Amino acid sequence: MRTPARGYDSPVMIGTPLRIGPVSLETNLMLAPVAGYCDLAFRLTARALGGVGLACTDLLSPQGLLRGTATSLDLARTNDLDKPIGMQLYGGDGDILAEGARWAVEHGATIVDINMGCPVDKVTKRDGGSKLMCDPCRTMGVFEKVARAVEHASSGRVPVTAKMRLGWGEGDLTAPGLAVRLADAGAALVTVHGRTAAQKFTGACDRSGIARVVEAVGARFADVPVIGNGDVKTPEDAVSMIRETGCAGVMIGRASFSAPWIFRDAWALQTTGAAPPEPTEAEKIAIVRTYFDLLLEHRDERSAMIQIRRRISWFGKRLGPCKPLKETVRLARTPADVYDALDRFLAGDLRLMAEAVEFSVNERPHFRVPLLPYGQ
Repeated sequence: MRTPARGYDSPVMIGTPLRIGPVSLETNLMLAPVAGYCDLAFRLTARALGGVGLACTDLLSPQGLLRGTATSLDLARTNDLDKPIGMQLYGGDGDILAEGARWAVEHGATIVDINMGCPVDKVTKRDGGSKLMCDPCRTMGVFEKVARAVEHASSGRVPVTAKMRLGWGEGDLTAPGLAVRLADAGAALVTVHGRTAAQKFTGACDRSGIARVVEAVGARFADVPVIGNGDVKTPEDAVSMIRETGCAGVMIGRASFSAPWIFRDAWALQTTGAAPPEPTEAEKIAIVRTYFDLLLEHRDERSAMIQIRRRISWFGKRLGPCKPLKETVRLARTPADVYDALDRFLAGDLRLMAEAVEFSVNERPHFRVPLLPYGQ
């Protein structure tokens, strides 16, 4: 049990690197563990651009890790360049989570995180994710088993953290009380997504709810940072999240999928007062190319092709009108086809020209927007 802080004065943690128990980070920005998107190749791509204090794996099934299933092992894959790394486990069985946590420590985890925020049915129906917020007493038993296992396996070297939502549903703000209990039991950090489980990803992030968690934890534990998460789409959003909630740092997920340089920019804004210019088109294509290079290096060709077909839509959000590029990559059959598409785009091909043409049908105005690649 921790020694409570004597008082609470919410400092503004702009430009202050995080410390999570014995682990010191270079920034206060974290890549969120989003299912299907936080593969090793993407983590390395974001890290290379700068600003990432901690990156997290995809959600990991402890059963899958312990059985050695190919999917779970692929999701947990890491290397020396992918540090510090948080491995996030999900589930509701404390004994199995504890065994999974030991596995994570033995396989390179810098931090072990317990998922208490996933609202997806297949997770909550097994008493994991956000369902852990519904029965705090049971949840504390789960956490304590994991914390003991990690302490024993790492000799105190690896801290245990938790990521949660504000509560299960409207008016059910269990996060402040649960976060305090977790900190008292040894949690080194708590991340809060500013929505309830019932909201899933609808509505707006409630920063006031995050602020209540910050205040509740800070009033008793000065050494346990609370991280804000939700609707951080720009570097300015990251700074305003810290200012408005008093949180010690920010976790960013979906916004980074199309702009993995957001961590670099958010850290620069905090430390220098200005974000760098957005990467040029050529630089953005180089980022896509780097990501694909890393996919091919760390996965088999079939898996790499499946992933780049999925991810090109996200990268395309910051490339302007590029539907032909996205379609060409989606239809690519070989890595050479993907590289060729990127080269053609840089050369001026695989783009769109939109021209509104008014015409009349039954005396009513309509607009037709032809979407044609340049040169056709």
